[in-house]
Amino acid sequence: MSGSVYIITGESSGELYGALLARALRSIRDDVRICGVGGERMKAEGVELVAGITGAFGLVEAVSSVRVLRKTLSKITERLRQEKPSVVVLIDFPDFNLRVAREAKSLGIKVLYYVSPQVWAWRRKRINTIKELSDRIAVVLPFEEEMYRAVGADCEFVGHPVMEEIEGTKGSRGFIRERLGLKPDREVLALLPGSRRSELKRLLPLFINVVQRLRSDHPGLQFILPVAPNLSAVDFRQWSGMLEDLEVRVVNRTAVEVFSASDAALIASGTSTLQAALCGVPMVVVYRLFPLTYIIGRLLVNVKHISLVNLLAGREVVRELIQQRANTENVVRELERIKRDEQVRRYMTESFREIRSLYEGKNASSRVAEMVAGMSGWSG
Repeated sequence: MSGSVYIITGESSGELYGALLARALRSIRDDVRICGVGGERMKAEGVELVAGITGAFGLVEAVSSVRVLRKTLSKITERLRQEKPSVVVLIDFPDFNLRVAREAKSLGIKVLYYVSPQVWAWRRKRINTIKELSDRIAVVLPFEEEMYRAVGADCEFVGHPVMEEIEGTKGSRGFIRERLGLKPDREVLALLPGSRRSELKRLLPLFINVVQRLRSDHPGLQFILPVAPNLSAVDFRQWSGMLEDLEVRVVNRTAVEVFSASDAALIASGTSTLQAALCGVPMVVVYRLFPLTYIIGRLLVNVKHISLVNLLAGREVVRELIQQRANTENVVRELERIKRDEQVRRYMTESFREIRSLYEGKNASSRVAEMVAGMSGWSG
C-alpha cells in the first residue's frame, strides 16, 4: 500500500511529535493512511492506532512492561508483513524501535528514524546499528547531525517540534494565566514532576514538600501542574487531596501553555526542560531513579549534564539536583536564588535565547513530512 505510513512512538513527548507529523503529512497528501503506536493526540490527528504507548522507563521499571512490549511488537510485525507501508517513521524509544526497524528492513520497507536515541550519552556503538537499519535519520539536537554524518549516515538536523507548539501559543502572560484559572497579577511556579507513573511516585512527594515550604514563605505565589497527556487524574489520586489543600492548580493543558504563564519552574529532567528554556522560563531541574538503575547508569552514561538545556549550552545554565541532592532544602534554596538574584535570572534567560536561536526558522514536522514524501515517491 504505497500511500500508507507507520509512525511508532513509545512515550508522551514522542507521541506529540507523532501527532504533529501526522498533521504535516496530511497537508502534503490528504489521502495518506497513517497507522502506528501512539496515544490520544495521534488518534485525534487521524492515526489508526495498532497499540497504545507505554510508560515504561529504566532498567527495573521496564521489566513490568516486557509482556506488553512483546505483544505490541508482534502486532506491529504482523501489520508490516500484511500491509507493506511505504515508510516506517520511528520516534526515539530505541530498544523497541530498533527491533521494528530490523523487521521493516527485512521486508524492504524504508525506515526514517526521527528523534535519535541518546547515543551521545550511552551505548554509543548503537549509532552504527541505527545507521545500518535506517534509510534516513532526522535529529532534533544540532550536535547529533555531525555524529551521524561522521559514520556515513544520511542525517539531518530538522529543528524541534516543541517550537511549533510555542509559536502556536497566543496571548499575553496575563491573558494565559486567566485562561488557566490563575490570577493575572500574581507570580506563578510551574510544577512538572514527569510524564511517567514511576516519576510521579519518586518526585511528586518532593514537589508537595517544596510547595508547602514556599506557600508559608510566599503566600501570594501560585502553583500550577499540567498533567502529562499519557497520565490522568487517576494517576494523581493518592496526592489529589494534598494538592487541593495546597491550592495547586492541576490542569489538562500543555506544558508550553503553562510555561507561557509562569515566572519559574520546577521540572523533572526531560523534554520539558527544553520547552521551558525555549519559553524563557528560569528553572530548577530534579531527578530521582530507582537506586539500582542510577548506579548502573552512572557506570554507563558519559555526560556531564542530564538536562537538555545544559547539554545544548555546553555548560551549567540551570541547576541539576539528582538522587539525594533532590531534596526539599536544596530545591527551595535554588528557587529562592532564582527569585531574588536578578543576575542569575539574566544569565539563564540570555543562555535560553542562545539555545532558541538554534531552532528558530525551522519547522521539524514539515521537514520530516517532506522527507517521508520523498522516500515514498509521492508526486505533486
